[in-house]
Amino acid sequence: MEDLLGLLRIHVQRGVNLAVRDVVSSDPYVVIRMGKQKLKTRVIKKNLNPEWNDDLTLSIADLNLPVKLTVYDRDTFSLDDKMGDAEFEIAPLVNAVKMSLEGHPNGTIITKVQPSRQNCLSQESCIIWNNGKVVQDMFLRLRNVETGEVELQLEWIHVPGSRGL
Repeated sequence: MEDLLGLLRIHVQRGVNLAVRDVVSSDPYVVIRMGKQKLKTRVIKKNLNPEWNDDLTLSIADLNLPVKLTVYDRDTFSLDDKMGDAEFEIAPLVNAVKMSLEGHPNGTIITKVQPSRQNCLSQESCIIWNNGKVVQDMFLRLRNVETGEVELQLEWIHVPGSRGL
């Protein structure tokens, strides 16, 4: 991959107050898409507040592509039901990665991204310098559904030999 800029590790932590799609609960999982890449978390049975704690890693070649997230309810005998979607941009994280942050104390807040009509954030998202890494915590409000949020943490991973940032 000669166009590789780096990797984006997405820690899909948990879902909060997800929608009911079966009789009284749901069997949720998350699908992450960026361009032609598609990654999935594991299914958590009968849980509207699932704890996935799954790490998914995307190869990043185009910083302008949004990352799209969709939550589904696993069904055995029919198509899986959609439980909402969200998307986010990685530009704020990438801009923070480009800064010279060596020597800053752990927990230094580099920037804050505010919720707006242009993003799916449900609350302020902080980009932090922590243990020599730039990470971004975010709560995404799901769209096209009656209720639900997904909590993520993003981390940029530099790949030796890539075009880099």
